[in-house]
Amino acid sequence: MTPRPLDHASLATEQWREGVLTRMLVSAQHGASELCVFEQFCDPGCGAPIHTHTVEEVLAVLAGQAEITVGDARHKLHAGQSVVIPAGLRHGFINGGEGMLHVQAILAAPVFEAFDEAGTLRRLWAAD
Repeated sequence: MTPRPLDHASLATEQWREGVLTRMLVSAQHGASELCVFEQFCDPGCGAPIHTHTVEEVLAVLAGQAEITVGDARHKLHAGQSVVIPAGLRHGFINGGEGMLHVQAILAAPVFEAFDEAGTLRRLWAAD
């Protein structure tokens, strides 16, 4: 496959849950074979509930403040900070600030797969 530029601003956002918009930037749908990169825009008090992935994840705060739970630890991150989340470790986050939280996530897989606390799998952005 020949690499091609991606215009992130032209990619659609989708509402994952109340107060959370997600934009997939890179995935198997774009020809990636080893990772996916997406961003989320979260209203105050909103974010991602506790879940796990079978691969490592990097969660970076681009704007705002996030309260992140990783395993039994809780961290407050602000713009310019990130956390590496090992595969299989429970984690989640909420917008702990007053304005919009903008985060970027990088997963070491070309497709998004997450298991909620009940063990239900959510799988998105597989190649067509």
